[in-house]
Amino acid sequence: MDREEPEQMQHKPSRRRKAIYLLPNLFTTGALFAGFFAIIQAIAGEFQGAALAVFVAMILDGIDGRVARMTNTQSDFGVQYDSLADVISFGVAPALVLYLWSLHGMDDRWGMLGAFVFVAAAAIRLARFNMQVETVDKNYFVGLASPAASSVLMGMVWVFESHSIAFYEHTGWVWLITVTTGLLMVSSLPYYSFKSFSPRLRVSFLSIPIFIVIFVILLRDLALTVWLLALAYGLSAPLWIGYSRVRKWMARGAD
Repeated sequence: MDREEPEQMQHKPSRRRKAIYLLPNLFTTGALFAGFFAIIQAIAGEFQGAALAVFVAMILDGIDGRVARMTNTQSDFGVQYDSLADVISFGVAPALVLYLWSLHGMDDRWGMLGAFVFVAAAAIRLARFNMQVETVDKNYFVGLASPAASSVLMGMVWVFESHSIAFYEHTGWVWLITVTTGLLMVSSLPYYSFKSFSPRLRVSFLSIPIFIVIFVILLRDLALTVWLLALAYGLSAPLWIGYSRVRKWMARGAD
């Protein structure tokens, strides 16, 4: 009995540790399934459901990393698994949704090229992120993150499908938005990561009702609100860089 008890005590912490490590990977698997489900929905012609599935993948993808940090269960396996899942959920799935929604209506070569540019950009973006994760400033992403890029494209599908607007017929514009979003992912533009953002903001008592009214107005068209926020974030880095360069040029001119 004395020999068996230490063995049992030794195995229990190990099993418990494995269970804890499994938790963040379950969220990653959920995000992967959501991306897979988006592909199935797109093939079935349910494009609004496909777009929403990608947004669900974004939520689960945001949770898995936080769970890993909270439980101190970060691992190399988790990092690699998360990246592979992201390529499917935020690379292949959005590109296929866009292709079946609109881009297939173009010349086959151009439509396929536009979708592939986004897939390749997402894969390159994630590989670069894994290489630079220990060296770059945590407050900024180098290039547009793949979930944010997906939100721009899936927000577009969600808005026009929910309002029954046949924007998919404007294949040239859809192609341009898809390719531009992909190029932003592999760019070196700095995007604020919100990792140092503090929710403890000091606001006056009178401003609270104003915020509530604005929030209710925005919720009346959730799809449009989400898409506009995604667009604003996607354009924030190039607009800021452009603004900074104009200021420097004006300052030089004044000298």
